[in-house]
Amino acid sequence: MDSRNFKKTPDNEPFIFQRADPYLYRHTDGSYYFTASVPEYDRIILRRSDTILGLKAEKEVTIWEKHGQGIMSTHIWAPELHYLDGRWYVYFAAGDVDDVWAIRPYVLECREPDPMAGPWKELGMMQSFDDYSFRDFSLDMTVFEHGGSRYCIWAEKVSVGKKISNLYIARLETPWKLSSEQVTLSTPDYDWERVGFWVNEGPAVLKHGNKIYVTYSASSTGACYCMGMLSIDADADLLDRNAWKKERKPIFKTVPEKGIFGPGHNCFVKSEDGLKDIMVYHARQYDEITGDPLYDPNRHAYLMEVGWGDHGPLFDWKNRIG
Repeated sequence: MDSRNFKKTPDNEPFIFQRADPYLYRHTDGSYYFTASVPEYDRIILRRSDTILGLKAEKEVTIWEKHGQGIMSTHIWAPELHYLDGRWYVYFAAGDVDDVWAIRPYVLECREPDPMAGPWKELGMMQSFDDYSFRDFSLDMTVFEHGGSRYCIWAEKVSVGKKISNLYIARLETPWKLSSEQVTLSTPDYDWERVGFWVNEGPAVLKHGNKIYVTYSASSTGACYCMGMLSIDADADLLDRNAWKKERKPIFKTVPEKGIFGPGHNCFVKSEDGLKDIMVYHARQYDEITGDPLYDPNRHAYLMEVGWGDHGPLFDWKNRIG
């Protein structure tokens, strides 16, 4: 880290240090679970607390470790914890130590009441509906329910040469299998989505009123990393790409004067009283990185209360929590 570019302020004090791609889940009993990518990219961790801020001090438990070889043996990224049909599931991305960029989405299942204790069963790669899903670099899968159906959204690269990472959506048949063809949800159309790499990734779902919002991250993982947003009417067909609206400008990006660099890969969770929407995201405290930003360990998790205006959610670093 270059200390000349390090800027620590009261506004960028992390929620949890060195935890990227954070995911917070609130269970039916009100307890909160936290998971994230660790800098070593070699395991999946969980924390549990009765409160969001209580997660900062809770002991972290490793629930799964990478394989020594073959699939799921490197680049263990962006785990998400979900509770579906009375069972626990973790969705995560992983590569092969002999082909580190053969990233694909995988699923773990736990049938016990306590996901911290396990055991966890490997269900393998997410099963596609046809032969067109997960054929290339695929990651950042999230799942959600709406209108009596389950859906998943993920990022997947296409093309040859310098590949493009798009967002796709499909309906789920089971927690580990798609029941529909994938539909392109978003491509990196704008200049701010094409810095370093052409990227849309890290989707997160937020419901409010009669709208569904999907935030996502764009560009490479340095200070240019930022967040965009899609939205759709709640009664529309979620698999109709033309029913979605995409914002022309990023909805959250680097705030250099406050030492918040490359904010992205977020999720949403309700506050303890169930009234507020809290965004959890990662960012760095400096902008100059030696080597590949992907292997810089200092992406920290942060909390922000989401504001609401006439045209949807508002994301302001001033609403930080913790």
